[in-house]
Amino acid sequence: MISNLASVHPDAKVADNVEIGPFTTIYGDVEIGEGTWIGPNVTIMDGARIGKNCKIFPGAVISAIPQDLKFDGENSTAEIGDHTTIRECVTINRGTKDRMTTKVGDHCLLMAYVHIAHDVLVGNHCILANTANIAGHVVIGDWVIIEGVVAVQQFVHIGKHSFIAGGSLVRKNVPPFIKAAREPLTYAGVNTIGLRRRGYADNVISQIEDVYRTLYVHNSNISQAMKVADLELPDFAEKKDILSFIEDSTKGIIRGPV
Repeated sequence: MISNLASVHPDAKVADNVEIGPFTTIYGDVEIGEGTWIGPNVTIMDGARIGKNCKIFPGAVISAIPQDLKFDGENSTAEIGDHTTIRECVTINRGTKDRMTTKVGDHCLLMAYVHIAHDVLVGNHCILANTANIAGHVVIGDWVIIEGVVAVQQFVHIGKHSFIAGGSLVRKNVPPFIKAAREPLTYAGVNTIGLRRRGYADNVISQIEDVYRTLYVHNSNISQAMKVADLELPDFAEKKDILSFIEDSTKGIIRGPV
């Protein structure tokens, strides 16, 4: 299952049924789980931890050292979950002393030319379309979809189940369950289609919409709007997720519709 034209370091921990294509290079401090397919011309460097049943396409570079001048050779990692697909020429850098790791979760799809910088945390079931560029220290929640040619500024947090339109510049945090579009990036409604696809009931989606109407439409001051949402809207898990996300957003959140 390993091509004679591949270079696999003898110290690498590669499961028996991993397939490795020609001209691929696997460094020594690497772990690759069973059932993973690695195509030709892939480079997997020290610190890579790759899960089961992944697919890694030609030109990908996993666990290169960070493009960060503060990096001082720390023994960090780049971790890829199970059942994740990494398409052509994706680059994923390993962590720095901030988190000591970069992580991509289970069942993710990173399309061609995506860049994941150091200390980024990507949740499960995420899709990052072609040429999405994620700067260092970003946190991306579960079930996030980022369309193509999106740039995410360092330290930004993107909430779970959110959708970011192609070509966007993400400079502030994006709360969960919403669509974000336009320039500057703006709240564009609740991600109703995505939530229905994932089994959310219509009444829960309606309650999420009520929260965001309170936050973005009926009030101009986000702090006052959060108090109104907390006191006047029914308690449910997703409301708590939204308010907690905003409370923790020291970088600020994206603006509402104008």
